[in-house]
Amino acid sequence: MKCEWVRENILLFVYNELADDARYELEQHVVRCTDCAAELKATRQFHATLSNHPVEEPPPNLLASSRMRLQESLETAEQGGWWQRFIFEPAAWLRQIQFSPALAAVIFIIGFAGGIGATYKMIKGSPPEAAREAISAPATESSITGIQSISQQPGSNQINIKYNTVSTQETQGSLNDQRIQQLLLFAARNNYNSGVRMDSVDLLTQEPNDVHVREALLYALRYDSNPGVRLKAIEGLGPYVKDDVRVRDAVLEALVNDANPGLRTQALHLLDPCRADSSVRVVLQKLAVNDQNQYIRQQARNMLAQVSGID
Repeated sequence: MKCEWVRENILLFVYNELADDARYELEQHVVRCTDCAAELKATRQFHATLSNHPVEEPPPNLLASSRMRLQESLETAEQGGWWQRFIFEPAAWLRQIQFSPALAAVIFIIGFAGGIGATYKMIKGSPPEAAREAISAPATESSITGIQSISQQPGSNQINIKYNTVSTQETQGSLNDQRIQQLLLFAARNNYNSGVRMDSVDLLTQEPNDVHVREALLYALRYDSNPGVRLKAIEGLGPYVKDDVRVRDAVLEALVNDANPGLRTQALHLLDPCRADSSVRVVLQKLAVNDQNQYIRQQARNMLAQVSGID
């Protein structure tokens, strides 16, 4: 066993993430190699030092936005190289299994997914009552991998949502249904498909009085990468700009920082009833002088002139 491999896997060994056979090989190696033994001792000391410090939990918004960016990156990542290695280099692929617990876990998950698929076929052939029970069975948020589609039945309050766990599932209910709201909130924050996020935000704007819904709309306005989703969110928040300071601050933030001119224009119009507010006036004064968009610059001047007239 080469020292290079041992040093690459010492961290996995210390964190108990190494397969049993690989652990045994590494333990036997460090008995014979003083350099690797010293490296293992230093790594353990470092791990013990880190363990003495409290672990800080990341903010929920940071966690959700990071998941969204990761999902978007995975969706657009180049996939050809991996499949090529899988097909044309089976020997090298099989060699990785011996010392790769992560790869072993993937193989287990694929097998588990196959079992779930077989179960799904059995359910599909079962009586309608059993099938409906399987379709409507709840899934915890941690088990949901993504929302596949959202649709509303024309002329009704019924929402149809297909979501993915190990296999695609489906649930139906009204917009007032707690499960439907939970899935819509999940889709608005975490789904990699911008069209699904837009459908979710569009439906959530029908219930903006709910505190969780309003939080989701604020999150979408601030962090969603798709301008259409952000525009839907700001439209839903519009009626609350005057009375809710947090909504007003988020709209001001969008007016100053958003890269989309249409959304900035919409934010400016929503702030018109609040133009006498001191925080709004400060932003308008800056935009009237320095903004690069001629329309926004002129509108800011007009709103300030109306405020002076009122004063």
